[in-house]
Amino acid sequence: MTQQAAVQDTGTGEKLIRVLFFTLILSVMNASMFNVVLPTISKEFQITSSQVSWIVTGYMIVYAIGSVTYGKLADKYRIKDLITFGLIVFALGSLVGVFATHYWMVILGRVLQSAGASVIPATAMIIPVRYFPPEKRGRALGTTASGLALGTAIGPIVSGLVSSVTSWRVLFLMSILALITLPFYRKYLDDERGTTAKTDIFGGLLLAGMVASLLLAITYETWLLFLLGIAFFVLLVIRLRKADSPFIQPALFKNKKYTFGVGTAFLATGLAFGIPFLTPQLLANVNHLSPAMIGLIMFPGAISSALLGRKGGRLADEKGNLFLFYLATAFQFIAYSLLSVTAGLSPYLILFVLISGNLGQTFMQIAMSNTISRTLPKDQVGVGMGLFSMLNFISGATATTLIGKTLDVGSSAPFNPLLINQGAIVYSNIFLTLAALVILVIILYRSQQRPVK
Repeated sequence: MTQQAAVQDTGTGEKLIRVLFFTLILSVMNASMFNVVLPTISKEFQITSSQVSWIVTGYMIVYAIGSVTYGKLADKYRIKDLITFGLIVFALGSLVGVFATHYWMVILGRVLQSAGASVIPATAMIIPVRYFPPEKRGRALGTTASGLALGTAIGPIVSGLVSSVTSWRVLFLMSILALITLPFYRKYLDDERGTTAKTDIFGGLLLAGMVASLLLAITYETWLLFLLGIAFFVLLVIRLRKADSPFIQPALFKNKKYTFGVGTAFLATGLAFGIPFLTPQLLANVNHLSPAMIGLIMFPGAISSALLGRKGGRLADEKGNLFLFYLATAFQFIAYSLLSVTAGLSPYLILFVLISGNLGQTFMQIAMSNTISRTLPKDQVGVGMGLFSMLNFISGATATTLIGKTLDVGSSAPFNPLLINQGAIVYSNIFLTLAALVILVIILYRSQQRPVK
């Protein structure tokens, strides 16, 4: 089937988009629902906060590299074969996690899950373009966005409920449900192949090795891993200069506005990961809540951002991207500042504060995506936004590692004199630091609006 014929086959597209909707929900749930049970896993394996953070960190590093790799492989192989491979690896990782008796097995399961699940973002980009004409493509993209939002919203609830009645390992089993969709993908996806473009998998491995080594160096406080990360960096630079089709296009960084914007977004995205990773730790270790209650506390914020995400997009269109950016930073600053004061107090008070934080995170993502897309010429939008998406995940991995290590070290003196519960000093200090960094993001963003010489 040719691409033109596939675009016209909207009947097949409608069936595929429903299958994709279900797959996206499972994929996003898998990425987020382990946040709620991190304190439980930490206690079971008697590991530190920085070590347990690798359940999230490892997943995001592989997901970042994998999503770009699958997107490039789709130019050479049939998408139905890629998604078959991805979903099988996804399920294999789930089985490893279910039977994990050691912490390294949990990490292995999560890495395998991520290596498989990262095929789904590539599929989510290809199906609307290939199977829907331009006039119907917006609705298809809206459906995929709804799947992402719904998965994010229900992830904490499902995680809390499941882990409260059975082992947290059952969360791995839920991901195996993705195999239900495989026969439908095999049936409805066409046999079209793209161009035979080269894929620099070695460059992607070097990037993953560099990020993982540097973050592991922080977790375990060892210079050997740090030096290994530097070595990976040097090899990556050499590879990017010599490869015919490098994993990262060096030409992108000649665009100063794009480079500065991506750097600002890296910091802003890292701040956004403060809430989903740090809050469950606070609620479990200071408020002594069960995973089920943690899920319930986090649900209103997640569902609010899911329901109001489209409103943020409309605000950017109607009142400008700068307006949405300031609204996002205001929500984030208010949330982090209040959490710095209320840490350890009533969970229901924190529930309402989380709504502000989640809205700020969603609006910030929209604002930064809009800003960065406008710095790119048409012929670089695809590769530029792909790099931006990858760096978002790497930013989240970096943030969780740094926050986890800060929790290990602890704090004896509060930064915020208004803190009421002295048993939550380290959490209060982290939240106040995040609030201060929001100010830094505003300064960087404003400087980006001026012409770059």
